[in-house]
This record gives sequence, structure tokens and C-alpha cells, in this order.
Amino acid sequence: MTSLPVMNVQPVVLCGQIVRLEPMTIDHVPALARVGLEPELWRLQPRPIATEDEMREYVLKALEGERRGTILPFTTVDQASNQVIGSTSYLDIAPEHRRLEIGATWLTSAYQRTGANTEAKLLLLTHAFETLGAIRVVFKTEVLNERSRRAIERIGATQEGIFRKHLTASSGRTRDMVYYAILDDEWTAVKARLAGLCR
Repeated sequence: MTSLPVMNVQPVVLCGQIVRLEPMTIDHVPALARVGLEPELWRLQPRPIATEDEMREYVLKALEGERRGTILPFTTVDQASNQVIGSTSYLDIAPEHRRLEIGATWLTSAYQRTGANTEAKLLLLTHAFETLGAIRVVFKTEVLNERSRRAIERIGATQEGIFRKHLTASSGRTRDMVYYAILDDEWTAVKARLAGLCR
């Protein structure tokens, strides 16, 4: 039995019709802060971001994860205006298991429900399954985050379980997290669904 190749996750630019995902850099901080300090964006997240300095810390933490090989963060750019509108990441990268998570995703409110998030997911999933050779892509969100849960279910991910008191926010609030996944043998059907949603 031949062993499967280990995933080689490296920074890459992913381009669609609506959005472009660029490798995140420290130079993106001012633009991310201009669009990413809305309190509602961080209400159900582990740590709120309310200042440019806090956005800088957020980016530096993501870049440290990239150096360790566990995170690959992207800045989301609107193709039409060339303006930064949010960010997303590959997380919990496990190359030997050919598994990763898509998360740490947020979009400024003006671009929510515009197709930007759906296309970003299509770009990330296509790259994960068709270029990196992933066999499992995970999504997780807080049980209370109904909007996020609906969005994940809409693209065709399967709910696998709820981890109670799984994470703790900086405020000390415990967070029940719901896990979803898409497997490589489910990808063809999910891709067709996503492509339809992006039209």
C-alpha cells in the first residue's frame, strides 16, 4: 500500500470573480483596521478587536501561526474596488493527516450576504482538495452563532458534533463549539452546490 503525499501548504494568491485572497502581511493592518473594528464582527469571537493596535496583535498572532506551519492567513480583497474587506485562514493544518480547517473568517458588514464569503469558501476548498490533496476540511463555530452555522450548512458541510465548553473567550465566557466537515469524496457534490451559489 503506497502512502499518500503529505500536504505542502504554502502562501498563495487565490483569485475569483468577486474576491481575491492574498497572503496576509503586517502591511495589511491599517486596511484591516479600517473595515474590521465593528463590534458586531467580534461579538461571538474569542477576543474582541476594537483598535488598530488590537488588529495588529491579531495579524501578528496569525503570522506566528504561519511561521509554525499551523495557520495560513489570507486578507480578503474585493476584486472590483481592490479594497480590503476582511480575512480568512487555513487553521489547524495537519499535513501528515491531510487535514485542515477553514476559519477565522470575517467580512466587513457592507460585504456580508454579497457572495464574497461564498466565493472565498469555494476558492479555499478548491485549493485544499484539488491542489493540496486534503482529504478532510473542517469548519467550527460557536453554537450560538446561528448565522455562521447556516452559512456552513448552506455550502454542504456535514455537522459532526458539539463540543461543550470547548473554548474560553478572553472574557472568561465558555464557548460550546459545533464541528462540521467536508471529505474528499464529498467534494464534487459540494463544489457543484457552491458554484451554483456563486452564480
